[in-house]
Amino acid sequence: MLLTLIAIVVLLLVALGIWDFRQEKHTILRNYPVIGHARYILEKVGPGMRQYWVTNDKEEQPFNRDERSWVYRTAKKVDNHFGFGTTEQQYGIGYPIIKHAAFPFPADKIILSDDDPTTMPCMKVMGEAHGRKRPFRPKSIINVSAMSYGALGKHAISALNLGAAQAGAYHTTGEGGISPFHLLGADVIWQLGTGYFGARDASGAFSLDVVCRQVKENPQIRAIEIKLSQGAKPGKGGVLPGAKVTAEIAKIRGIAVGEACISPASHSQFHDVDSMIAFIERVADATGLPVGIKSAVGEFEFWDELSDRMIQGDCGPDFIVIDGSEGGTGAAPLTYSDHVSLPFKIGFSRVYQTFQTKGIANDVVWIGSGKLGFPDRAVIALSLGCDCINIAREAMLSLGCIQSQACHTGHCPTGITTMDPKKMRGLVIDNKATRLAEYLRGFREELYSLAHSAGLEHPGQFRPDQIEVSSGVNVFETLEKIMGYAPEHVPFAGMASLLESSKEEAKQ
Repeated sequence: MLLTLIAIVVLLLVALGIWDFRQEKHTILRNYPVIGHARYILEKVGPGMRQYWVTNDKEEQPFNRDERSWVYRTAKKVDNHFGFGTTEQQYGIGYPIIKHAAFPFPADKIILSDDDPTTMPCMKVMGEAHGRKRPFRPKSIINVSAMSYGALGKHAISALNLGAAQAGAYHTTGEGGISPFHLLGADVIWQLGTGYFGARDASGAFSLDVVCRQVKENPQIRAIEIKLSQGAKPGKGGVLPGAKVTAEIAKIRGIAVGEACISPASHSQFHDVDSMIAFIERVADATGLPVGIKSAVGEFEFWDELSDRMIQGDCGPDFIVIDGSEGGTGAAPLTYSDHVSLPFKIGFSRVYQTFQTKGIANDVVWIGSGKLGFPDRAVIALSLGCDCINIAREAMLSLGCIQSQACHTGHCPTGITTMDPKKMRGLVIDNKATRLAEYLRGFREELYSLAHSAGLEHPGQFRPDQIEVSSGVNVFETLEKIMGYAPEHVPFAGMASLLESSKEEAKQ
């Protein structure tokens, strides 16, 4: 009898293992049949256990359990509401409050896209101020930030691109160059880092001819982003461990198989503000595309000089991505992650105000990055002057990332940041692409809801006087007073006009 029971249990476990191995919804179960169920069991009983053991729902970093849960639920299109009131410390220093209007935006005047009610075009056009031949208005103000093929596996990159396409968002390539997995349907912003991967000639030097050929062959490329630095490791080049450099990645980047790919800290094509602007103009003139820069914020003289040169020559970047030190998809030394460059709100505000005082803030499309993948944080970024938001780790969470913090090791258990085909198999591209799309749509839907509650038609209309921040014991002050400015007014003729303009531009 005992042997029979054992045999039945074994058969059931084998059947369960086969089912887990073949199902396509859960990465962990595909990669770890049977034993993977332990994670979901612990996840179920965890809230009760955590009342007595380990951490509470707000303590984990960089994303706490409630934040991850909101992303997971939104991506899976299940109930993402929370019950029994807030668990936040609302009187804590720095806590933000979005001020709702006594009379919300009228429901009968809300105009949304018939194709996708969450469609949320940018209120500005990249390249319009500088007269680029092929200006670009992002169809979504929430988009996928730069993550290279190599740092992420091909299944993850493919899911990000397909999901971005489904949601009408753009997808930034990361400095690793354009791979076939970036070209599955989404608008693409091609990032050029210090290694110029995908833009080099046979000798490994930067080639404008190669850039033009890439742009001509891939009409999905809508803009080019020159990366000066990133929040994870500002002032240091990108690092791709040798274990991640497969033959395919080596071919795309033009490097040796199995050897660590370390980008230089500085660019070879320019060395100061004047030469950087000259490089931007060369690339923009040759390709016709808007060209921008991405940077973390450290020493400030650069931004002061850049804004001065842009006034004098009516030239320079068409968009600027400010990455806060909160950013962190890249592998980095601990000190760089923790102590180099300013956090987003401080860095962005200082740069924006510099351009504002010189009258050119509206000549630039401003993009924020660095833990902004939640509606409340996006509202704050928009109220400070951002036109778009780029998200990275939150997008990874929507694909099934469990914050194991093994991104740099090549052993990511969910198959996102690894080249291991066994691990990548667990990430089913179509399923995860849909989850990213639902996350982006759910994000925008909540942003619209917040805007309407505040009496606005578009989230880009948020102002810093509509946010109050705890600044002391029982003291709340407006974000405008704390930061010392309000951004420039961006002309807005209403959602009907914006949606129509976006549609017409998409046809061109």
